[in-house]
Amino acid sequence: MSIRVAGIPGSLREGSLNKGLLRAAVELAPAGMEIKTYTGLGDIPPYNEDVFAKGDPEPVAVMKAAISEADAILISTPEYNYGVPGVLKNAIDWASRPAGKSVLNRKPAAIMGCSPGLGGTIRVQHALRQTFVFTETYVMVQPEIKIPSAAPLFDSSGRLTDDNTRQHLKKFLEAFVVWVQRFKS
Repeated sequence: MSIRVAGIPGSLREGSLNKGLLRAAVELAPAGMEIKTYTGLGDIPPYNEDVFAKGDPEPVAVMKAAISEADAILISTPEYNYGVPGVLKNAIDWASRPAGKSVLNRKPAAIMGCSPGLGGTIRVQHALRQTFVFTETYVMVQPEIKIPSAAPLFDSSGRLTDDNTRQHLKKFLEAFVVWVQRFKS
């Protein structure tokens, strides 16, 4: 069974640790899982109901198509001020429309993140889970990837080099396959 995953980074920074974590997920994806990284987060305009009423702007339509074509979504995000980065929340707000019929409705998902700080993205993951209640997005409960003090785990090019973390990520992705298969018809 083939599983297509839309990988969504929660950061715009080119050198983001979370983009590195997402690249590692692409490398370590189990057989039968393809993770395609969505890269247009910075192109999405601020959510505005008046604009939505006239139709999705092109960058929003592209993002919605990426999510719609995927069997599941994988978010790799930093935590900003104990919460969801604004660009990621904005993208989710766009993707959650139209309410009740959005591309996020009943879509399996997983959230992961890493941080140079000690929190390891615990709060942002909790906040995203709350947000996904509205869209009935089925977020995988366990295992979790919330990596604190992550900078030394990556090399200067942003590649995840720590073997223990790579093994943990591999197990996370294997569990994600099982999670997605629960919902795939």
